[in-house]
Formats: sequence, C-alpha cells, structure tokens
Amino acid sequence: MSRNKGPREDRWYLNLMAPNTKGPKFAWLDPTSIYINGEAFHDLLDDLVADLKGLTVDVVGGLDAMGFVLGSALATRLGVGFLPIRKAGKLCVDTDKVSFSNYSGRTQDMEMRLPAFAKGTKVLLADQWVETGGTMDGAIRLIERQQGQVVAIAAVAIEENDVTNGYRRRYRCVSGVQMGSRWQAECNAQQLSSFKSYKPELAFPEIR
Repeated sequence: MSRNKGPREDRWYLNLMAPNTKGPKFAWLDPTSIYINGEAFHDLLDDLVADLKGLTVDVVGGLDAMGFVLGSALATRLGVGFLPIRKAGKLCVDTDKVSFSNYSGRTQDMEMRLPAFAKGTKVLLADQWVETGGTMDGAIRLIERQQGQVVAIAAVAIEENDVTNGYRRRYRCVSGVQMGSRWQAECNAQQLSSFKSYKPELAFPEIR
C-alpha cells in the first residue's frame, strides 16, 4: 500500500496506530502497525536517528518485550550492539534483578545479564511506549548498577508526567511523538483523533 503522507514534520506514521479493542487489561493503543508497514517503520527510525545526531552510544538496551523491536532496529541503524533487558526468569546466565511497577500498576521483576558491559559504557534505552515510567526506571537502575551511563531514551511516544519529565531533564529523550505537538497532547489524554478514521488495512505492507 502506497503511503499518503503530509510534510515530514507531521510524523504521518502515527496515524497508523491502533486503538485498544480488548479492554482495560491492555495498553490503551497498539503501535505495532507502524512496524508492519515498511515505509512507516523506516520513517520512524529515520526520525529517531536524526534526533540522536551527535550523541555517542555504545550499545542499545531494549526493554522486554516490544522494546526489542525498536531497540534492535535502532542498534542496527547506529552500528552498535543490542542488549536485551528481560522479564525475570528468561535468561540462562547470571543476572541482576530489580522490581518495578508497570503501566498497569502491577509489580514485576526485570533482569539483565551480569556482567553485560564495561564500566562507563554509554547506553541508549529503547521501549515501545513510556507511560508511567516504571518499567524504564527498572532498566535505568540495572544499567547504573553495572556502572553504565544512560545517555538517551527512545520510544514511539513518551507521555508527559512528573517521572517522564524528570527523564527529559536528565537524558536526551527522543520519540516519534514530539513534545508540543498535537500528538503529544492526545497521547497525554490517551485518546488519538486518528482513532475515528482508523482502519487496519491502512498499515498493510505493499504486496510486490
């Protein structure tokens, strides 16, 4: 399917995100349709890499599970390695573990291999969506325990609240949804105007 996008600053691909159709146990929207559409995914990556210009990154850490998609793609674009930060009980090597509260308020455990990198390693953390900041906080603690340096956070969107505003003050934070845009205001309200015209086929990859 050929895209029909406006000026690049409009971040046209955000229109492809799907509303929640399964109720309150799930996140309020699903950005994975951006990944399905090749042009959308590559434009998202182009924008994130452009916003990271001038920053030195040694490794990208991706948060389990959807942060693996964005994080590994960014690592490939940046020419660095990828570090999976996993839910507890998944890694078969020595690990460090922290507890955190996710967007639903549930307490979970997160693990990272031990050791994962040398002291002073510069880490870009990637997740699909940063809502309450609880999951990201767990990842930051794991990186800092091994004396790594978190230099940036990347996501499709970072909602605005006291925790995420603190991240923006401490790290370079880049996202498909830009601060000050109508997309940011709608994400903060957890209701996108694009939901009114959303159709799954808008994201279908082109058949060659």
